[in-house]
Amino acid sequence: MSNMLDYENKYLSQGYTVIAGIDEAGRGPLAGPVCVASVIMPLDADKIIDGVNDSKKLTEKKRNELFDKIIDAAYFFDIEYVNVDIIDKINILEATKLGMNNAIKNLSIKPEVVLIDAVKINQPNIICESIIKGDALSYSIACASILAKVSRDRLMLELDEKYPNYNFKKHKGYGTKEHIENLKKFGPCVEHRKSFIKNFVKD
Repeated sequence: MSNMLDYENKYLSQGYTVIAGIDEAGRGPLAGPVCVASVIMPLDADKIIDGVNDSKKLTEKKRNELFDKIIDAAYFFDIEYVNVDIIDKINILEATKLGMNNAIKNLSIKPEVVLIDAVKINQPNIICESIIKGDALSYSIACASILAKVSRDRLMLELDEKYPNYNFKKHKGYGTKEHIENLKKFGPCVEHRKSFIKNFVKD
């Protein structure tokens, strides 16, 4: 775990104490919102949650267990959704940045440092460091990654009940063979990203 705290320790050693991690889930799917989570975690050695890692490397069961532990331990966290209409209007990267900026602004305390997975954003009077593969390199980002992934997956289960033709509960909106076949068969629902599905569905 020590190497996953390298970025946090760099800033702690410079006297910063309020460090947030930010990550998103759902940039790639054909349907559903993009979800962004920000979180400020205790960084004392005895309060580090064992098993936290990049959410993509964890089983669904493990992610759900860690989600509860992170929510319980976090000083502050925020979860934001940016819906399909906005994604189609401003593109997925800009929608992700919008979600990230909102996730910083809506924390109950203003962080001094924000560690972000890959995406570059700027916030006044806050150090923002973008880290490639940050969810595997920073504990704070990994915690945010788990919050974002689990929150979005749970939302997709709700959307599956609303739009049962697409089997969202299985693929969470990603472009699997089954999803594309159902999209061609039934046409899009309101949760499909028009800008993402134009290659599969004619207007």
